[in-house]
Amino acid sequence: MININSSSILIVNNIDETLSSLIPSLPQHSYRIIRNEEKDDFLTAQAQQVIKEAYISSNETKYIVLCGNSFRVEAQNSLLKVLEEPPRNIVFVIITTAKSNILPTILSRMPHKYLKSKIDRVDIDFDFLRMDLKSLYQYLKDNQKIGKKEAKAIIESVMLKINSQKIKLTQKELDVFSNGIKLLELNSRPINILTTLLLTIIHRKYR
Repeated sequence: MININSSSILIVNNIDETLSSLIPSLPQHSYRIIRNEEKDDFLTAQAQQVIKEAYISSNETKYIVLCGNSFRVEAQNSLLKVLEEPPRNIVFVIITTAKSNILPTILSRMPHKYLKSKIDRVDIDFDFLRMDLKSLYQYLKDNQKIGKKEAKAIIESVMLKINSQKIKLTQKELDVFSNGIKLLELNSRPINILTTLLLTIIHRKYR
């Protein structure tokens, strides 16, 4: 469980997992979670929601939680004043996955906590230049009960292997990887995501 006593920026591995740890420590009816439900990009529309919510008076401490894997610069700029001079009884909590997502002007106004844990890398023996569908099928069969954390580690190792073998992915293929990671965060079945990503690479041989 994460305990927050004052406005803070949390740098984490996984936003949803952090929320699950944070919410039990907050007053049941005195917190608001504001995020972009369509994609993990915190936009001006979400910033306006934050400002509006901050100025709704409360006799008790109210926590406003801002979540995003990325924060648009214009959204952050519009929040500067309210973050620097928060209304009475308002505590802001920004949750994101990289310190670089947050402007220096905001970092100077709020303390940040680095809560990211190291994800162990998984060594893989794939030779993507020679790997065929048969060996891929066997690998997926052996790992069909893989968990989310393991899947993330495998994806990271796959990307490192691709780079070491100097395999150039197209923008469309890179988007498949990006979307796959987002789907993992949304608790899609890890083996399904891994299957799609590995088939994307193997498919290059049959074009």
